[in-house]
Amino acid sequence: MATGRSHSSASKSQVVVLTADAGFAEEARSAFGTMGQSAVSVASGSLSALGDNFQTEGAAVALIDLDVGVATEMQALERLMASIGDRPPVVVVTQAFDAAVARTLLKMRIADFLVKPVAPDELVRTCARVAKGAVTADATDAQIYTFLPAVGGAGVTTLAIQSAMILLNSNPRNKPGTCLVDLNFQHGACADYLDLEPRLNLGEIEPRPERLDRQLLEVMLSHHFSGLAVIAAPNRPAEMRSFDPDVVTRLLDLVSTNFDYVVFDMPRTWFSWTDSVLLGSNKLFIVSETTVPGLRHAKGLVEAIRERLGDGPNPQVIVNRFEQKMFSSGLRRSDIEQVLGEAFVASIPNDYALVREAIDRGVPLDDIKAGNRISAQIRKLILPQAAAKPTSAAAGGIAKRLKLSWARS
Repeated sequence: MATGRSHSSASKSQVVVLTADAGFAEEARSAFGTMGQSAVSVASGSLSALGDNFQTEGAAVALIDLDVGVATEMQALERLMASIGDRPPVVVVTQAFDAAVARTLLKMRIADFLVKPVAPDELVRTCARVAKGAVTADATDAQIYTFLPAVGGAGVTTLAIQSAMILLNSNPRNKPGTCLVDLNFQHGACADYLDLEPRLNLGEIEPRPERLDRQLLEVMLSHHFSGLAVIAAPNRPAEMRSFDPDVVTRLLDLVSTNFDYVVFDMPRTWFSWTDSVLLGSNKLFIVSETTVPGLRHAKGLVEAIRERLGDGPNPQVIVNRFEQKMFSSGLRRSDIEQVLGEAFVASIPNDYALVREAIDRGVPLDDIKAGNRISAQIRKLILPQAAAKPTSAAAGGIAKRLKLSWARS
C-alpha cells in the first residue's frame, strides 16, 4: 500500500511513518499533530510487504517501526537505504535494543533509532534533530582522529595537539578548519598545554540539549592564536560524574558538521558515550609508552575494542617516546612489532626537553624547533589520511555513526 500524502501546507516538514502497530500510528499522529511546522503521513503495514510502494520522496524524515528480529524486514530496510541514500534521513523504531543490530543499522547509515515505548516529545525531538542534521551535513564531512591512552602518562595530549596543528596547517582553505576536543571532562589538559581558558560548560547544556546550536557552540569554543579551535571543560579534580550520552553525542555531532578535521583527546576511563566516539572515528590511535606493561595494555585494548565494536574502527597503536640506544638492553623496535603485530603503526621519538618547553610556553612543537623529529613522524602518520577524501562509509559526519552505539531505555 502506498503511503498516503496529506494535503498540508508546502511550508510544513513532512514526516512519513510506516508501522503495523495501530497504537504507535495513533501516537505518531498525536505527537506530530501538536507541531505546527510538521505534517505526518502514516502508512500501515510492514516494510517487507510494502517494498517499493513505501514512498519517501519529498519527506523531511522517514520514521519506520521495524521488527529487527525478522530477517526479511532487515533486508527490506537495507534495500530502502541503498535506494534513498541519506535523503530523507531514516529513524528506526525497534522493540528492544541489541548491540549487533545497532552495528547493522550503523552500516546501513540509519540516522537514529528509538526503542519502544517512545515518549511523544522524544519522538518529535529526534525527528527534528535528524532533519536539521540532514540539512547541515552537506556543509562538512569531518575527518575524525581519535587518540586513546593505553596507560596513564603516555603523552596522548601532546600527540593530539600536534596532530591538530598539522591538520590545521594542511588545510588550504583554513575554514572551517580544525577543532581539538578534550573529552577528559574531569582531568583534561589540552587547555593548559595551549594556555587557553576552557569554556565548555556541559552542566549548562545537559538540562536542555536541544538548545545546543552553532551559536552556543561558538560561545563554548576557545581559540588558539594559531587558528586552532579548542573545546575543553574546566578541571574538576574532586568531582566524579558522567554526562548524559545524548548531550555528548549532540555536542560532537555539531562539531563534526562545522569543521573539516576533528581531533579527540580521550580519557582512559570508558564512559557510556565512548563506544559512540570510537565508532565515529575515521582513525583511531591507541597511545602507549615504551614499556612492557604499556605494550601489554595496548595489545589488550586493541583486542577489547575489536571484540566490543566488531567491524567498527581499526585501532592502531602508536608507541610514544621511543628511544633505542645501540648498546641498550631496553625494548627494540622488533620487540614492539612482535608484541603488537599488525596493530603497530608508528613510534614517536623521545625529546622530553622540546615537549616540556612547548607545554610551558603554550605553543606547538614547531614553534620551538621547526622540522623536529616528533612533528615529522606525526606528519607522516597523519597527512596521508588527511589528504584522502572520505569514503562512503566515513562520509556524512559523525551524526549518523555516533547515535547508534548506545542504548536508549
